[in-house]
This record gives sequence, C-alpha cells and structure tokens, in this order.
Amino acid sequence: MRLVFMGTPAFAVPVLADLTNQDGFEIAGVYTPPDRPAGRGRRSQASPVKEFALEHDLPVFQPASLRPAGSQAELAALAPDAIIVAAYGKLLPSPVLELPPLGCLNIHPSLLPRHRGPSPVATAILVGDQVTGVTLMLLNEGMDTGPLIAQTEYPLNGTETAEGLTTTLFEIGGTLLQANLPRWQSGELKAAPQDDSLATVTRKLERADGLADWTLTAEELERRARAFTPWPGLFTNWDGSGVKLVEVSVFSTDATDKNPGEVVDTGDPATPAAVATGQGLLGLKTIQLEGKRAVAIDDFLRGAPAFIGARL
Repeated sequence: MRLVFMGTPAFAVPVLADLTNQDGFEIAGVYTPPDRPAGRGRRSQASPVKEFALEHDLPVFQPASLRPAGSQAELAALAPDAIIVAAYGKLLPSPVLELPPLGCLNIHPSLLPRHRGPSPVATAILVGDQVTGVTLMLLNEGMDTGPLIAQTEYPLNGTETAEGLTTTLFEIGGTLLQANLPRWQSGELKAAPQDDSLATVTRKLERADGLADWTLTAEELERRARAFTPWPGLFTNWDGSGVKLVEVSVFSTDATDKNPGEVVDTGDPATPAAVATGQGLLGLKTIQLEGKRAVAIDDFLRGAPAFIGARL
C-alpha cells in the first residue's frame, strides 16, 4: 500500500516509525510544516517528524499550505493509496481529501465524538474523564467530524499528564492503524457516521489558562496542573515574581478556614506546604520561581521561609 504521512510533533513519530517498519507499506512522502525559528538564537528548527524522515531516507515535503494548485499537484504526483494524518496541525482542503482512493485517515486521541478539536487530551484530564481512547477516522472538511473507522478505549488512573498521555495515545493509535489499515483496504471495515448529538468540542489552550484560580477546588487545580503539562503549566504570583507549580497534589479535600491562595504549613514532612483553595488544600511538591530552576518545596522553604503565610 502506497502511503503519504502527514505529521509534526515527537508523539507522531512512533506512528510513522510503525508504518516504515511494517511490510506492505511504502511511504511515498512525508509532509510536515516548514522549519520554524526556535530557541534564544532563533535558529531554524525542523519538526521531529522531519528529522525522523531524513534519518530514514524518506522524501520530505514542507509546503506552507496545501491549498495552492502547485502543492496539490505535487501531492497528486506521489499517487498515494491513502494519506495518514497524525497531529499535522493543518486542515486539508477538499481536493486533498478526495485525492487518495482509500481517503485521508486521521488518528485522534479521544473517543469521538467526545472531545473534538485541538485539545482533546488536556480536556479529558480537566473534566476528570475515567476513560479516554483513540479513534481512527476518515477526514472530511469539518473539525474531527468525519466517519469512524475504529476505536480503542484507554482507562485513566488520575495521575496522567497531558504530555505523557498524548504520547501513550499516539502509540496506541499507531497500533490501531496497523491493525485496521489492511482491513480498510480490503473493504472489511466500513466507516460509521458520528452521532453529533453526543459531540463535545474542545478549544485551543492559551497561556492565561494556566493562571491558578484559588477559588476552585484542590481537585480541580490538581487536574489543571496535569492537563497543562508541559504547557502552559499551572502558575501563580508571589512577591512580584511568577511561580510555576511544577508538581502538586491534593493534600486535603476538607473545607478550610484559610483564605483561598494562602500558603499554609501542613506539618507533613512529605508535603510541608499547601495552598488553601475554594475547597481543600493543594499540596506543593516542586515549584519554580521565574528565571530559576525547579526545586523541591522543602528546599525552597529553607531559602524562603516567608513563603509560609503568603497570599498567592
């Protein structure tokens, strides 16, 4: 089967690697966005998908858009049987969707139609889902609205971060794709329309989402810390400086007489400081002052004892 792969971040690489290593699949081309300036030196940086492709002698294409006729003609010349999409980051125009005989197949890290849109993994953590999963779907012109080809569930234990869970789900997605792509080609699988009445839609995360709202419960804030890892993180302000709450825990769910945002001494050696919330105490384990390295809370308190009693 002749394939074109479209993807960008590191967690999409295992999907491409699986396709590259499996007999019966030929990667005719790898599409990824143009290199972008990154870091303090603003040097041009290739995507992880591009780096993998070059290391394995796969042809790379980096159009800024797939809407120009020239870009579409270049893609058509590759004559793919199917286009595989894994976190490419761009909507595909109708001529591209209609190009491959087997369609454009997308790996989406949720159980569609739940959590359509740009932040399905973070949202699953934010709302406290107990089960999420991966969907293999046929792309159309909507935002994750295309027919479903296959799905698999993944139970959550309440400790996942968005970073780790995303990696896990795309690894599962790669396995799901390998198992079902031949069946899709043979006609054994049929795509089923989504039930739009069950749909939920996520939104793109913004940096402001990471600012701690101490009127929320400790449980909600702990979920936010995990959902916003690695970006934008959960953060607050103290003594004129930003403070990133790198690792937190729910220390208590009981009501407290402290004001929301007040740092308290817990008397617990494992979690010596916590912050009062709208309901319960959010334990602090690792924090990072703006411009400094992350440190364990007990080390931080030795250098800043006035942190106890502060109002964040």
